[in-house]
Amino acid sequence: MAPTEGDVVPNFEAPLCDGETFRSTPLSEALGPRGGVLVCTGFAFSAIARNWWTRLVRAGWAEFDDVAVLGISRDGPYAQNEFLRWLGSPDVRFVADVDGAASDALELRTSRDGMANVSTPWRAAVVIDSERRVQYAFVADDWISPLPQEEIEAAIDSVA
Repeated sequence: MAPTEGDVVPNFEAPLCDGETFRSTPLSEALGPRGGVLVCTGFAFSAIARNWWTRLVRAGWAEFDDVAVLGISRDGPYAQNEFLRWLGSPDVRFVADVDGAASDALELRTSRDGMANVSTPWRAAVVIDSERRVQYAFVADDWISPLPQEEIEAAIDSVA
């Protein structure tokens, strides 16, 4: 079951990419002092990822005070770093969820129809506080709908 308000997200560990390097990092160490927003997309450079992330950067998501913005997708760290360089936003980082640990911790991993032996997280955004407690969760019910940015931003603003 996908995360809901009040749940505590497990402290998964995965390669954290910053556009240049990557290092295996527990979620608790990747969060900002107030917490973070986890944005799950299928694959780096997919049309949806490019669309979502371009919008989020333009909306100023890389500039939240003390709230880390962390993308999660199944690509490896080299692809994630290339995507971050393409995005041109040094304050956004990505989790290279190669083994699905992050997707599993969030209970969002699903098989993809027409893509044999491929699984990705459902497209989602989860706002968590510094204790990893879910303050807001959105899980798309399709693969193309945009994020409810205003709702997510309001949740981020309310994280203590």
